Amino acid sequence: MLGNAAWGAAKPHVIAFGKWTTIQLPADADDSEVADTKARALYIDGKLKEFTLGTPHEITDRLFVVRRAFRLNDSLPQETSGPRWRWQRGGWLLVDRATGHVAAVSLPEFDTDNSAASWYRDYVAYCGVSDDGKKTFTIVMQLGRRKPILKQLWREARAETDTGCAPPDWQRQPVRVTFAAAEGKKVSYAIHGHAVDMVTEESEPEEGAQ
Repeated sequence: MLGNAAWGAAKPHVIAFGKWTTIQLPADADDSEVADTKARALYIDGKLKEFTLGTPHEITDRLFVVRRAFRLNDSLPQETSGPRWRWQRGGWLLVDRATGHVAAVSLPEFDTDNSAASWYRDYVAYCGVSDDGKKTFTIVMQLGRRKPILKQLWREARAETDTGCAPPDWQRQPVRVTFAAAEGKKVSYAIHGHAVDMVTEESEPEEGAQ
């Protein structure tokens, strides 16, 4: 019986990252310039699963998220010399240490070239871009939910060089997220579970207030 129990026990998964290596990613909207970036491989039980960018964000002691990078075949139909691989930024991956499962995180309006995601707990804040590229939104998503808990218009029109906004800043107590732009525009939201309230100057507590 003990032998059968040991045989049926779940096998622990080994999740590891490889060594950092330098890759080239597009540095502008028309892909005419590239910039050196560090990437590394993600291995599950010794098998290569994905390539990743940046530092993972720990959600729980079991789950973490990490940015994906992938190679895209850039060959034209008339080119017969074989695949012409180029690196691209991808979305975010959710990795489960217990099961070894890797899944894409669904982030509405997330622009892989312009959106800068900022994670806190199981929340992620970023500036999203409409399908036609003309509008930018402030967005907060919570893992496990299909729709954003916050989606507000940030800009009506986007210039070709507009990167939306800087990575949003988080505050712990009370939980708040602040979106800011280079020209000084700033807006903050208070997060209450699945509810979000805009923070105005009038709602800010006075200095020294309890």
